[in-house]
Amino acid sequence: MKMLQKELILPSYGRGVHLITEQITAEFSELKKIEMGMAQVFIKHTSASLTINENADPTVRTDFEKHLNVMVPENAPYYIHTYEGPDDMPAHIKASLMGSSVLIPVTNGGFNLGIWQGIYLCEHRNRAQGRKLLLTAWGV
Repeated sequence: MKMLQKELILPSYGRGVHLITEQITAEFSELKKIEMGMAQVFIKHTSASLTINENADPTVRTDFEKHLNVMVPENAPYYIHTYEGPDDMPAHIKASLMGSSVLIPVTNGGFNLGIWQGIYLCEHRNRAQGRKLLLTAWGV
């Protein structure tokens, strides 16, 4: 069994939901060594998250951001953790709701995603720096 691991630093993104499948694929060329296996993409942050969803229509990503902001609003009067700004505590909650990793089947050296699926970076902070991803793949 082969085990591969690589850290990737994404460029800074503004708040919102961003499709990053192609960036990950381009940076993780070692994935081509796996004929059949699994890959995990893990984000090393507590105020951004990852998920898999629609890759064709960008309005899906806009609606994700809008809905998350309704579910987890800024400036809730019961937040105690507020010293990093009004977007910080909501960002932590959103990151926990969405998740810090995705697990993807690998077939013939590439992600075996559905035709309309892509990997999203959900950036929950207004001004975040580049996010670090840990890419791990294993298989034969």
